[in-house]
Amino acid sequence: MDLYFSPLACSLATRIALYEAGAQAGFIQVDTRSKKLLDGSDFYPIGPLGQVPVLRTDEGWLLTENTAILPYVADHFPAARLAPAAGTAQRARLQQWLGFISTELHKVVFVPLLDASASEDVKRYSRDRAALRLGVLQAHLAQSEYLLDAFSVADAYLVTVLNWASHGGIDLSQWPAVAGYYKRLMQRPSVAKAAGEEFALFEEEVAKRAKN
Repeated sequence: MDLYFSPLACSLATRIALYEAGAQAGFIQVDTRSKKLLDGSDFYPIGPLGQVPVLRTDEGWLLTENTAILPYVADHFPAARLAPAAGTAQRARLQQWLGFISTELHKVVFVPLLDASASEDVKRYSRDRAALRLGVLQAHLAQSEYLLDAFSVADAYLVTVLNWASHGGIDLSQWPAVAGYYKRLMQRPSVAKAAGEEFALFEEEVAKRAKN
């Protein structure tokens, strides 16, 4: 399978999951500003919204959206135990957390804060809503090491999103359990490897844009 990704974007969560699973996968970088692959080809035929991640499966079909891709990866590599079994209460909890991260954190809080074109009013709206949502995480993570009973694809997604906090002007130290969770997970081998590789690619991308 191949993952279409942009450095340090939300596609990082799938890279983490693939590393956790020890999966053999290809990684194809996308410039989400120009909507092109590094070879200059158009990304829109692959990702109709011009957004990552997109996963090309071994069968050749394309899958979008973290809330679909991450469970797919988990189910494709069951030995890694990245998701509870389908039909269980814990699987429902996994879907609940994936939905929470995708809508309440990723889209409501961080997309506006990281969008250079967003107005200050829009950014203020997002900052005002961050406290309640991070408070929900604080209450949960004060009692639990992970979002579920063990590391799952939901944690891969959450650590990816929390990695944007400092860039979005959010100080996680206000929520000590969340800050501790983030620090701990960034030291997890799969996360450290994936984030380290993508940080290097991100720096290359920034330097390239500065020259143009």
